Parts: sequence; structure tokens; C-alpha cells
Amino acid sequence: MNVVGSKASSKALRLLSKPTVPRYRSHPIRAASQCSTPGSSNPPHDRPHFPCVDAHAARESRIISSRSSSSSAPSSSGPEPPYARPNPKSYKVYHHDAPLPLVYADPLPSFDIAYETWGTLSPRKDNVILLHTGLSASSHAASTDLNPADGWWEKFIGPGRALDTNQFFIICTNVLGGCYGSTGPSSIDPTTGEPYATRFPVLSIFDMVRAQFCLLDHLGIERLYASVGSSMGAMQSLAAGWLFPERVGKVVSISGTARSSPSAIAMRFAQRSVLMADPNWKNGFYYDGLPPHTGMKLARQIATITYRSGPEWDLRFGRKMRKLPESNDAADAASPLAAAQRADRPRVPALCPDFLIETYLDHQGEEFCLKYDANSLIYISKAMDLFDMTAPALAELRLPPPAPRTGPPPLPPSLAAHEASPNHAQYHHLLSHSKSHPPPPNPPLHLPDLAAGLRPLANTPVLILGVQSDILFPVEQQREVADALRIAGNQMVSYYELGGVWGHDTFLLDVQNVGGAIRGFLS
Repeated sequence: MNVVGSKASSKALRLLSKPTVPRYRSHPIRAASQCSTPGSSNPPHDRPHFPCVDAHAARESRIISSRSSSSSAPSSSGPEPPYARPNPKSYKVYHHDAPLPLVYADPLPSFDIAYETWGTLSPRKDNVILLHTGLSASSHAASTDLNPADGWWEKFIGPGRALDTNQFFIICTNVLGGCYGSTGPSSIDPTTGEPYATRFPVLSIFDMVRAQFCLLDHLGIERLYASVGSSMGAMQSLAAGWLFPERVGKVVSISGTARSSPSAIAMRFAQRSVLMADPNWKNGFYYDGLPPHTGMKLARQIATITYRSGPEWDLRFGRKMRKLPESNDAADAASPLAAAQRADRPRVPALCPDFLIETYLDHQGEEFCLKYDANSLIYISKAMDLFDMTAPALAELRLPPPAPRTGPPPLPPSLAAHEASPNHAQYHHLLSHSKSHPPPPNPPLHLPDLAAGLRPLANTPVLILGVQSDILFPVEQQREVADALRIAGNQMVSYYELGGVWGHDTFLLDVQNVGGAIRGFLS
């Protein structure tokens, strides 16, 4: 028998049976910008008030109120809350009633694609530009007669602009998986009569492009003059040229990549995580209730951080604080706001948005959280993460590489309208300015695989634009695409790096440089 162990056990039991005596004293905790001040009539144990947190409950009340007031007139946009989407009467919808093969799932039985157009289709239908969107954009890239509101690329589309409607016929679609008129998770599943929700199949960028080419087939358009896209649209543009080398005359890829990087995947994963953690998400089946608006707001705040750059925010906001509202009410003399403004001490910080950069992120999240479907954000961002055009990745997807195009690149409309001349040969010579391009001094390990994967684009003129302040798609990724194309044998690669402080959003803002490069390459 272990006497020592037995005594120790008995002592432990006696100790456990004694009432516990607290060894600490509680003290009131000062809540930032909410604490009581000397001479204040506020009790020291009052709970602080956080307007930025209360805003979520207030938003929820507005959603419920708007639903009850509009219950007699259901929205034509579907069962989900009315997102700020284009009016269905302002865009066209193509319905494809044949199955669409998908990379990761069984074929989609049928689908809709929303689209808008600008310019005039030539008699030979050889002046068509397919414009691809970013993650959350609609087909409304520019104003139209049906929808005079400015589009997301308003200053780039029109007579004499980057996409010159005097020369070209531009088509822009809402991508498959979206919520602005094209089939996505919020659409009705014809087999159940209910929204697909997360029963919707996982998509790839290649699936989105194939759906767009079904629309082109419907319109009788055999070949594109060019495929143009920025951000996720840059991925689609490369994918279009890869899938259909003989049908795509030129490719423009702006602030994109041919292989999603771990850092970009991490950023999008963080967005999906906060969104899916919202109790209102309900595994994606929220269409008969409240949408996950709080998760959407937080996801948008994370995304906004990746869209701009630190140098821009330093110039734009610095470390400036929001201006405190003025109050002359004597009853507010003892309020937390008054305490924060006391002249005998520094301003008391708030835990809610206080710096201007915080108020900016808060505003961006608030503006977006009810404008887009949460499931669409999840599905489309995942498709971006899955994008990888290295040869082993394409082989794993069972995508056989097509042969590079065999014919010469298309002539711009200004030359195509005339008989063959020395000008035609000169034009093709200008496209072939990169006849010698040595590999980079420290190539990434996957560069040979990427070059092998991009081989179908070897005879397609490609314009690549990168932005030095872009943190979502760092400029190294655009250099990598240019290097891989040249190693693959493409002698018609034009590559430019842009400066400035606008980060990833440069493609939306820099009309002079982005627009000028596109206009020169196309015309």
C-alpha cells in the first residue's frame, strides 16, 4: 500500500472540499471613449455603447421592414433581398437549354447569361470584343439607352475610347455563378423549384468562358477580334484564348494572373470564412430569411484592403481621425462624446471607427453588403482560387491543350476594310516586337510548367498590364505570364508596368495609361 500517495490524496480532497476564497478584487474597466469622467453623473458600471455594432441590428430591422412592406409585390429579381442589381429590363438574357459541361461537376442542365452590348456589329461580324468582368461586376460596363447610369468601365467604352465603339462591337456578360441576371446559386433550380443555394455546382473560370461562347454561338459570332479583361476578367481572357485559339484574335490581360498565388487565395479564404461564419448564412440556404449581411460587410472590408495600396491611403487619409459631431445640448455634457472632447486631456479613442481609414472601410462594407449575393461571392472567389494554367494543373482537370492558332492575327477594322498592302505586313511586324526574350534571372520553379501550359497561346497577340502598387495581383505575376508566353514561343507579347498608388483598382481609374495601352494594342 502506498501510504504517501494515500495521505496526499486525502489532503487534496480536504482542500477541494473547502470553500474557495477569492484572491482578487474586481475593478471597473474603463471602456475607450465610453468611461465615466470625474464629476460625471454616469454610474461607473454602465455598459458602453458601440454604434458600429448596433448598426448590424439596425440594418437587420430595415431588411425585415422592407420585406414586410413589399410582400404584396414580390421582386422580379428572385426570392433573395433586393440587391442593387441592374433592372432586368436594361439587359438582355440568353437562355441556353442544352447541358453545359463543367470541370468539377456533372453538366449544368441549362443556364441564363445576362449581357449588354455597345457599338455596331459589322456585316462580317469580325469586329467583336468580349469584355470580361471582375468578381462582383454586372454586365453594365457602360451606359446604354436602356440604362443611362454610368457603368463600371464607363470612361473606357465609347467613341474614340479604349474600346472604341466607332470600330468595335463590345459584349459584356454577367458571369455564370453571378447574381445580376446570369444563373448562379440564387437562381431557381428547375428540378426543385427552389434556389440552388449551395447545391449549385462548384465552377471553374473555364466553365464561365464556355458559357460565354455559347452566347457567341447564339449570336452567330464565329471569331472575336479580342478578348479583354481585368482582375478575374484577366483570367477569363487568358482562358478564352487558351480554350479557343482559332476563335480569339487577341488577348488583353490586365492586373491578372495565370496561376492564383497562395497570398491571394488566403485573402479570399478569409473573406469566405467571415461570411460563412455569419449565423444568417445557414449553409447557404438563407433565401427565405435574412441574408448574411454582417458577414458580407466584413468580407468586403477585407477585400477593400487588397484593392488599393498603403501609399494611396497614406496620401488620402494619413492618420487623421474622424471629426467628432458638435453638440450644444447641456444634457450631453456628461456624455462619452463630451468626455472625449474635454480640453484638459487628449481626445479619448473610440473602439468603433475613429481613424478616417476605418470609416472608409466601414462605409465600403456597408455599401456592398446588400448589393451582392453571398453565395455568388463564395462560388466565384473559389473559382478564382482554383485557376492554374500550368501544364500539370490543366492535365489534372482533364483539359487537353488545343493547338495554337494557325492563321495570322486579325487586322484592325481600319486596315481590314482595305485591300492587302504593305501596311498589313508592317502591322504584323509591329506585333512581333519581342522576338528575343531571355528567361528571367531567378525564375520561379513553376515557370517551365506555366510556359508549357500556355503553349496554345503561342501564336496569339497578348497585351499584359501590371501595376507596381497592386498587392492582390502583384506585378511579379504579370511578368511571369509575359515570361511564360515568350518561353512558349509567343513573339507577339506586349508587356507594360504602370506606376501610381491606386493598387489593384488602377484598371478602373487610370484612363490615360490603361486606356491608352489598350487602344494602341487594339487599333
